[in-house]
Amino acid sequence: MPPVVGVIGASGSGKTTLITAVLPLLRAEGLRVAVLKHAHCGFDMDRPGKDSFRVREAGAAEVLIASRSRWAHLGELDGDLAEPPFRELLERFDAGRVDFVLAEGFARESYPKIEVYRPALGEPPRRWPADPGVIAVATDAPLAVARPVRRLDLNAPREVAGFLLEHLAGTGGFSAIRAG
Repeated sequence: MPPVVGVIGASGSGKTTLITAVLPLLRAEGLRVAVLKHAHCGFDMDRPGKDSFRVREAGAAEVLIASRSRWAHLGELDGDLAEPPFRELLERFDAGRVDFVLAEGFARESYPKIEVYRPALGEPPRRWPADPGVIAVATDAPLAVARPVRRLDLNAPREVAGFLLEHLAGTGGFSAIRAG
């Protein structure tokens, strides 16, 4: 399973914006990065009228859509089930094609996380400082953090990408990627 770091925080704090700013920087370093995004309620990748939507609506338990340039695998869950386990979702990534996973959400899981915190939203941080999995806080305001947690400038994606590369090197992830 590839190494994973999460990006967590309040709704509207800029988690997706941070991920989309950091992704090209990590890619420029030669990393093949996957993203695992948590959705709090139902979502739909299909559009009504498309064949994949029609077969799913007709009762297909799973639909795999493939073309020359991409593929997507959609699965239906019956009833009011618990969410799929985080580790089980991570295991779906092909370690031969993915070097690193950025997870958005899954805040209650035990894994390394960067908390995105904007004091202007009027809410306290969701997990920091109580969660030992929070390895950094990315914020747009002055904030005192104690090591080993780092304060990152939310508006400096190069700083965040550099931190992620350092973290990977510290866990052996990036050096193993470079050696391979």
